[in-house]
Amino acid sequence: MRAESAVAQLDKPVRSTEFPQTSKGLPESLAAFYGQNVFTLKKMQETLPKPIYQRFLQQTKGRGTIDKPTADAIAHAVRIWAQERGATHFTHWFQPQTDLTAEKHDSFLSLKSVVTANGEEVLPFDGFSGGQLLQSEPDASSFPSGGRRTTFEARGYTIWDPMSPMFLEEGPHGTTVLYIPCVFISYYGEALDEKTILLRSNEAVSRATVRVLHLIGETDVKKAYTTLGTEQEYFLVDRALYALRPDLKLTGRTLIGSVPPKHQQLEDHYFGRIPGKVLACVSEAELECWKLGVPLKTRHNEVAPSQFEVAPIFEESSQAVDHNLLTMMTLSRIAHRYSLQALFHEKPFKGVNGSGKHCNWAIATDLGDNLLDPTVRPETNYRFLLFLVGILRGVHLHAGVLRAGIASASNDMRLGANEAPPGIISAFLGEQLSEVLAAIYEGRDIKSFSVPSVQSVKVGGTVLDLKISTLPTVPRDLTDRNRTSPFAFTGNKFEFRAVGSHQNPSWPVTILNAIVSSALNDVADMLEKQKGSKATASVEDILTVVKALYKEHKAIIFEGDNYSAEWAAEAEKRGLPNIKKAVEAFQQLKDESHIKVLTKESGVFTADELTSRYHILLEKYIKDIHIEAGTLKLMITQGVLPASYEYRLALATTVKAVKDAGGDPSVEKAALDTIGEHLTKLQPLVKKLDEALAHLGDKHGDEEDHSKYAAYTVVPLMDEIRESADALEELVADKYWPYPKYHEILFGHA
Repeated sequence: MRAESAVAQLDKPVRSTEFPQTSKGLPESLAAFYGQNVFTLKKMQETLPKPIYQRFLQQTKGRGTIDKPTADAIAHAVRIWAQERGATHFTHWFQPQTDLTAEKHDSFLSLKSVVTANGEEVLPFDGFSGGQLLQSEPDASSFPSGGRRTTFEARGYTIWDPMSPMFLEEGPHGTTVLYIPCVFISYYGEALDEKTILLRSNEAVSRATVRVLHLIGETDVKKAYTTLGTEQEYFLVDRALYALRPDLKLTGRTLIGSVPPKHQQLEDHYFGRIPGKVLACVSEAELECWKLGVPLKTRHNEVAPSQFEVAPIFEESSQAVDHNLLTMMTLSRIAHRYSLQALFHEKPFKGVNGSGKHCNWAIATDLGDNLLDPTVRPETNYRFLLFLVGILRGVHLHAGVLRAGIASASNDMRLGANEAPPGIISAFLGEQLSEVLAAIYEGRDIKSFSVPSVQSVKVGGTVLDLKISTLPTVPRDLTDRNRTSPFAFTGNKFEFRAVGSHQNPSWPVTILNAIVSSALNDVADMLEKQKGSKATASVEDILTVVKALYKEHKAIIFEGDNYSAEWAAEAEKRGLPNIKKAVEAFQQLKDESHIKVLTKESGVFTADELTSRYHILLEKYIKDIHIEAGTLKLMITQGVLPASYEYRLALATTVKAVKDAGGDPSVEKAALDTIGEHLTKLQPLVKKLDEALAHLGDKHGDEEDHSKYAAYTVVPLMDEIRESADALEELVADKYWPYPKYHEILFGHA
């Protein structure tokens, strides 16, 4: 079965997709069909009466709530638009605390009774009311709620988020569904989802940002928002081979598997030529995403074999999260059409790089200014310096809870593994920005920057001349790129590199927003005190605040190798938390200083909401490890052991035959003994795993105890079992081995 699947993938024809064409049969420009399946403001303006449209715009700007006449008019317009494009159903699309999205489809079909000359008759009609647009009622008890919703308290509400445009998804067999992005709350108004808290955190950042800007004289700014760009890493593997791996199907990662002689050590996959089948698949996924208004910009091979990345243009963070989730959904859906499987687990394969979701984050104003743009002379860009040290303050004071925002059983396998940032949260600014802050603090001139002799630097050290006559001079960023840093400044944004690839980015970005909003309010308090009775803060006032904050928080800045043991020792001296396990990180949500920031100071969570998330995270961690342990037991007892027994029998038969023929069976006997040693070691470990499964399955046990047991007992036990299983894979003859091997899965596109 395994061999047939491996060979069959070589003969599968590659699906072809037609690119949209003009009436003249020429390829359409991307801009011509970008967002064609989105009910944009432009489409709304074209289909709504002008007063209704103007009222909607005012309502979305916070000047009132959406009233029934407006909702009814929008519902009618979007239904007509959707049905003209083949839609038969609509769904409230929301983000429960599962890292996935949820939806329930309702048709536009309705029935009404009419009285005719022949009596009462039931007639069908198409309908979609403002009430159906605004609100729906999924069963809240069936989603993670941290105990806030039980089976007899099941009511929950999804409510339309008018800031996220509705869109159409074209499904199989011509089906089309209207998607309505929503928040999800309980009967009592508590957030049960990821979107509600993100929207709250954006408002917290806006309030704090506007407050700071007004204090330095920028009173034209009325609103601010965070921007986000998510670099999505993933693997694409053959679906037939995937189907033969219970671990990949049930857990998203391989629980056993020997690393092949060749993996990523030649460093030839990163930015290499994209395999044809993969390129076809990704191209079709991009096409679908562009129609959905997802601004995908780049695609490339990643470091590990069969690993790839797509990245978008940056957007307002709530919409960017919607688009990231849509991208993952679309990649998964389109991959099936090519007999491929997309893997978003952080560490699907041992011995090669795992996957992350780099979140490029910044703050912008309603006037279009990026507040993290240092410009050519950051030392005199006082607004930038204020926001820079404010962000450093938030990250320094609340590094622990920021670490909790990226914690999961799967991300534990990636963080700190010399392929991703460690569990120590630090910030990288780059040589020039670090020097700017240090010089301001010390009251001295900024040092000049030297570059290699093969390059010359023009004005301000921002242009490189390579001394090759045929090549142009190129602009150089103010900062280098430190790929080991979890939170690195990269030109005009911070790149939060520790977020997991399968994770909904709402949760970590919400925490980042909350701690930054609190820190910016502290900045505003300091400015108010410093400026005294003056109308606005002076340059001297601003620099005084910058110096004070730099002095207090420079310990969070680190420019070196975050992978090194020296940094771990140095971080400890600086008092930075080194949190290595998710179960340790979750405890940060019980720290009073973090709770205060996330609840009272930012208003992002209620105390009950935060407590429930703590329990949800613990519960999910336990379940993830429980599922993995159960799957490992299944694979060992039903696959590895039977294959090893069968091969051992064959070896024993060979030993006897050689001996009976008068030969020397010492080589065969040595192989037989080695296999026997691993089997002898494996059997008691499987028994221990049985006991561990029973312990994790105890419904009456304490959650915290269970999570620690999973992390410190079950995970090491699984690693020990894997060690023996992988050794057996290398010893047992290939024809006996039941599961596809790494080289078959990872190099199937070559």
